[in-house]
Amino acid sequence: MIEVQNTLVHEEVIHENFVCNLNKCKGICCVEGDSGAPLDQSEKAILEDIYPKIRHLLAEKGIAAIEEYGTSVVDADGDLTTPCVDGHKECAYVTFENGITKCAIEKAYEQGLVDWQKPISCHLYPIRITQYPEFDVLNYDRWSICKDACTFGRELKVPVYQFLKGPLIRKYGEEWYAELENSVHQI
Repeated sequence: MIEVQNTLVHEEVIHENFVCNLNKCKGICCVEGDSGAPLDQSEKAILEDIYPKIRHLLAEKGIAAIEEYGTSVVDADGDLTTPCVDGHKECAYVTFENGITKCAIEKAYEQGLVDWQKPISCHLYPIRITQYPEFDVLNYDRWSICKDACTFGRELKVPVYQFLKGPLIRKYGEEWYAELENSVHQI
């Protein structure tokens, strides 16, 4: 583990390579899984606020799920997540374009309709954060559906932390990321 301010970064985040390859995986991570995307408590209010602004971008089945379950839900493990279609399929915020998943929230962000890009857990994937009262632990999440991203990352020689530079800065700030890079160069 590498300590950076109030975080511990697992060395796999530094040493493993990863670059999403949507042409291969089609964004299946937004469709597969046991529940929706993990949410921070503060993101619950954001989803409630932006829902009317993004509703027109959602698939009918996504709208139906949100209308039935709400803009966020508590899953079987007691975690706050995005709702899923039929309670267990794709994220309710997913749209499909040319057979590839796209986040309606991110689409609205790109169109300037909202100023929030998407849940930070989605933006940071394959990093998963475990929060403790005094610090966060950043772990590399291995998921078989991301094998093409691992292969692509190795081909391009891009470590996870570099692939996720923007999301990491969004979460922890420029100073934190500079400190992480400095720590990596000292290894």
